[in-house]
Parts: sequence; C-alpha cells; structure tokens
Amino acid sequence: MAIKTYRPYTKSRREMTTLSYAGITKATPEKSLLAPKKHSGGRNNQGCITCRHIGGGNKNRYRIVDFKRRKDNIPAKVSSIEYDPNRTAFICLLTYADGEKRYIIAPQELKVGDTVISGTATDIKVGNCCELKNIPDGTFVHNIELQPGKGGQMCRAAGTSAQVLGTDSGYVMLRLASSEVRKVLSNCRATIGIVGNEDYNLVNLGTAGKKRHMGIRPTVRGFVMNPCDHPHGGGEGKCPVGRDAPRTPWGKKARGVKTRRFKKNSTRLIMSRKNDK
Repeated sequence: MAIKTYRPYTKSRREMTTLSYAGITKATPEKSLLAPKKHSGGRNNQGCITCRHIGGGNKNRYRIVDFKRRKDNIPAKVSSIEYDPNRTAFICLLTYADGEKRYIIAPQELKVGDTVISGTATDIKVGNCCELKNIPDGTFVHNIELQPGKGGQMCRAAGTSAQVLGTDSGYVMLRLASSEVRKVLSNCRATIGIVGNEDYNLVNLGTAGKKRHMGIRPTVRGFVMNPCDHPHGGGEGKCPVGRDAPRTPWGKKARGVKTRRFKKNSTRLIMSRKNDK
C-alpha cells in the first residue's frame, strides 16, 4: 500500500501522510457482519476513569472477524477487501461455497477472486489456514492460536507475522517480529502469509483533529501539573523530575520496570526473549 503525501499549503499538511487505499475494493461493509460498538470514554461500569486519554471519536460499528477459521474443507472466494476502523489491518470478505459470508484479516498478495480454504491440513498458500504441525519450516504465518479452538491471538496487526522454525515434542517454535522465540502447541491453527497494510506505521497524522477522530484525547505532561496531581509537578519554572526515576501519576517507576508476572505459566514456553543476545 503506497503512502500519499500532500502539497504543504498549511503547516500541518507539510508532514501529513495518508494511505492511498488503492487496494480497497468496497466502500460499504457487509450488513450481516456488523455489530454495535459503544464508546466508554475510558470509564468502567461505576463511572470511574480506568483508561485515560480516551473520549470522543467518530461513530463506527464493529466488523465481526472470523479469527477461528473452523469452517473446514469448504472453499471460499475473496469477494472484496475492505477498510476496518477497529484495527490497523484491512479485512477481506469471504463467500463460501454454501453461501455463508465471513470476514478475515487480509494478508499480503491476497486479491479479489482468489480462493482460500481452512482445515487441519491444506495447501501452503496465502490465506489458507491449517494446524502449525502441517506448515513447513521457514513459512511466515499470522493470526496464530495460543490455545486450540480459541481463535487467533498473535500477529493480527498490520504488517506483522511469525516464522515457523521447527517442531519439538508436540510444540512448534515460532520467531515473532520482536525476535522472541516461543513454543506453541502443534495443533493450534495459523493462517499462511503476512498481514497486509504493511505501510501503516509510516503514516503521519499531521493534525490534532485526526487524533481526536480516532477517539484519543490529549495527553498532558506530568511536570506541567501541580504536585497534587503528579509526582513530577510543582516547582518554579521548568524543573527536573526530582526523583530517582520517572514516575507514573501513582508514584510507580515508569521506565525500565518489568511488568510481566514472574510465575506466569507461559514463561516456560518462551525459548529466547527479544532482549537476549
């Protein structure tokens, strides 16, 4: 997907870039695969803000995406490739031979008119879904299950993928985009190919208004607040942090602290971390 630039007739336009959306073939979504989506404003059921900097945003509806891919041995034709406001990747509409329609994440090189299929073992073709144990080494996959039958949970964002390295006693080793190597059960399913819209991370919004359209409110820096609102606040003029390390609004260290639970079960499945040399 190409990046579109603009003539700088204003200061914000000078650095602004957007996607060309040349690969989008349908503007309106499939009505039968839409669900209502409520905006919480970052508040829980008691009205307390649990996630800051959220609010506003354009109204949109959720597209029901098939992450499980359990409709086995029935070929499906790609009817359209569409934009999804709820994720960075594009989605494509599949029309199965029995007439059912479903959305899946659109991988690179998948075009309208192509045929895909899912099952325990399929051809190694972009868009097909099968179990990891039947995928040869070196293949790039996405939409990877962590538990059989639960649906894909890893590598669903734009441009992401994992590479199959090999099989080891009921597990398949995968190298993630972060260079982390971890094991996944061999009967978990994954989709062949790399997620499309790989140029998404090159987009520069350019204006504050586009950020508000996405439902993201402004973020206020801590050191411009009062001391009662943030540990960095207070003082005369511009002051340093005044602590041994940068802190969160609740007084905890903000950088360089490991947040992963020490006794998490999946730790034994991680062969090497992204920071290992």
